[in-house]
Amino acid sequence: DVWQEASIRTTIRAENEVEAHKLANNYRFGFRKWKSHVTERPIEDRSDVVKELYSDLNYIKHHSGSLVTFGNVIYVLLFGWWISLFYFLVSLLMFCTIAGIPYGKLCLQLSGYFLWPFGKALQKVSEKSCRLSTYVWLVLGYPLLAVVHFLAIFLSWMLVFTIPVSKMNVRTLSIILLMPPEEVIIRTVKKVILLCCYRAFNWYYYKFTVDGINVFAVNLLPLVIITLVIGYMDKDNYYVSSEAKFATAVSSIIPLSYYIGMGIASISAQSNFAVGAVVNATFGSITEMAFYITALLQGHRAGNNCYAEIVKSALTGTLLGCILFIPGICMIIGGCKHREQRFNSRSAGVSSALLFISIGGVFAPTLFSKAYGNFICEGCNNSPGNTTKPFLCNNCHYDLSENNRPLFLSHIEPLVYTISVLLPAAYLIGLIFTLKTHSHIYDIHISDTHCHGADHGAVVHWSRSRAVVVLILATVMMAACADLSTEHIKPIISNSSVSQYFIGVTVLAMVPELPEIVNGIQFALQNNISLSLEVGSCIAVQVCMLQIPLLILFNAFYDVGFVLVFSDLHLWASIFSVILVNYIFMDGKSDYFQGTALVVVYLILLALYFFAPAPLGC
Repeated sequence: DVWQEASIRTTIRAENEVEAHKLANNYRFGFRKWKSHVTERPIEDRSDVVKELYSDLNYIKHHSGSLVTFGNVIYVLLFGWWISLFYFLVSLLMFCTIAGIPYGKLCLQLSGYFLWPFGKALQKVSEKSCRLSTYVWLVLGYPLLAVVHFLAIFLSWMLVFTIPVSKMNVRTLSIILLMPPEEVIIRTVKKVILLCCYRAFNWYYYKFTVDGINVFAVNLLPLVIITLVIGYMDKDNYYVSSEAKFATAVSSIIPLSYYIGMGIASISAQSNFAVGAVVNATFGSITEMAFYITALLQGHRAGNNCYAEIVKSALTGTLLGCILFIPGICMIIGGCKHREQRFNSRSAGVSSALLFISIGGVFAPTLFSKAYGNFICEGCNNSPGNTTKPFLCNNCHYDLSENNRPLFLSHIEPLVYTISVLLPAAYLIGLIFTLKTHSHIYDIHISDTHCHGADHGAVVHWSRSRAVVVLILATVMMAACADLSTEHIKPIISNSSVSQYFIGVTVLAMVPELPEIVNGIQFALQNNISLSLEVGSCIAVQVCMLQIPLLILFNAFYDVGFVLVFSDLHLWASIFSVILVNYIFMDGKSDYFQGTALVVVYLILLALYFFAPAPLGC
């Protein structure tokens, strides 16, 4: 027993108490798992690779090896030649003004510099400048080059891995071009350095953050504005098609999900566990709920039952993705770096038990309907005068809808309402069990080595008030993007040759979970497979125990035709997935082979959905 207790002990080491609180929340049931830091990390404590990511390119460092690299050559092809050309043209313009000759000489030097800036340093010397030439420069030369640099900044920033080029252009535009030309020289010796760059391309910029937000999420944020503008300004699709609007609306969910996740993590890390649990339970499901409710409302207004079927497909797709794909891909990537990874099988058992309860509860009305519902067909025919051959019937199915009124009103509907009460109650009991009465299951210890006394110096990226504001704004924009996605999905589900089932279980189910998938992969790479597995389990449990009961409650107050009865494909795919994942989690070990098995099963199920006929109502 002593060996077993020691083997599952989790020791948390963090820079400060706020960060330690965030890490501890990752191991708690009901809390979304978040990898990114919610506090600023001292740059002097970070690796040389990270220090280079956040440098201002104003120092000379020891560089070994050739400067002729693949990234630097790409810089010349993508940026260097046209920036250099514009500097040459501006230098000719300055020479023609006579008064601007000093700046013409500077532009001529910078033309050669920007063609190949690597290993060269722009340095400052003490000289005086002619006042008249400065006015000529600010009126004629600087505005033209500002346009060039803004374009280079935008393109290199959006490419992420070429952010050093963006930094180089920002520093040139904001400092160097505003200095007297006599104070700027290009040398390879050490003086007061204004700009020095060795590499235009750095793969590690996928880690780069802006105020705690990953650069990819920052770059996708303008897409949200574009989506809202084209969605609400071009109502009649004169300029942009419905398909393009749907694509931008769904893509906009990705950065908004990241901002919502950062807001939840920031509030939870700076509050007690009760506040954190409430915030995670409410805002943790806001992304999915925004889409589900807007889709049901859209279908109700259009009188189209297909939207309700798509919502059920998205719910099932989220379950399958969280049960199979997220753990599977994390096991594969983590197993490639670490031969074998271990996790706390006892804490995983809690999530597994809740998954069994939730799946059983969600699909209980479906099983009940199949046991007592009527099996009907839309049309049967036989050859005239032929009494020996069987009838040929089309679209045979169980009458699981409100058409069978006595069964629905007297039996199925009360069962659904009963389950919608029991599932949140089970979720609440799970919170009490894991957070209060049996918190020792997770055996979390916060090391005093790093965070003792460091809380006073911790600088959070987002204060609680700022996190609340961002959370509210992101939620409002999420609702707007969800409304636009459901409004413009009709041409896709009507004209597409792909099954509506497949659209629901893939695009609509997994796009909102992309930030969670990235978090899980990062945990697995750090040999923390326990959190990777909990990422998927946490979402799946919240779908069954919170999101579906909320949809039932919404339908009770505003009838949009949502009935908690699923198709056979949804039923058996979900049950099989839960049984499989619990079998794999039994031994408390994981490797890339087990992950491959989960992903292959997930892909097989996607193939079933891809070739499945359209659901009833579509």
